[in-house]
Amino acid sequence: MTWLGSNTMVTIASQFSNQRYVLLRSLLNALQARQLYEHTVNQVKRIQWVSDDQVPETPALYGEPCMEELLLTLLPSIEEASDLSLYPTYSYLRLYKRGDVLGRHVDRPACEISVSLSLGYEADSPWPLWIEGPAGVSGVQMEPGDGLLYRGTECFHWREAFSGTRVAQVFLHYVDRNGVNAGWKGDKRQSCRVADYLSHLP
Repeated sequence: MTWLGSNTMVTIASQFSNQRYVLLRSLLNALQARQLYEHTVNQVKRIQWVSDDQVPETPALYGEPCMEELLLTLLPSIEEASDLSLYPTYSYLRLYKRGDVLGRHVDRPACEISVSLSLGYEADSPWPLWIEGPAGVSGVQMEPGDGLLYRGTECFHWREAFSGTRVAQVFLHYVDRNGVNAGWKGDKRQSCRVADYLSHLP
């Protein structure tokens, strides 16, 4: 699936290879992003969520069904942008709140190739995701539907304190089929939508 012109995709893949991250505009259109934002807010209200040590007391959902489907739907676009053959591993959804901070970190092996995708925010401006690559540090601002494709196990990334009301961000994680982390496909899960997809691959 080519969602941008072929020459543009070559440029994006080259930038990703050299810089280790690249901003992908409009992975989702405005309507899709808005629907998933509203879905996220409603899910957090109606089902039991967890939090994690990275952002304590902030709603997080591992493997939420709509986000797992998005993980698979966007796979061809992410493969094209990265110029890699990928296995999906898992999705992780957060609904950040005022004052949240994401500490500087790199990710575990299942997050070798990752997309941080903005579903929407209630704030005066986008909340920057800071990332460090070979050329230095950049603050990346994403509008709803934009995603940052990055090498999560290589590039340190973080967020400073959020001053708005809330932000819905989903993380879509993949591994290189031909790389050292390929064994993490499906995040080693045995029974889920992603595992079913992987079971039908040649």
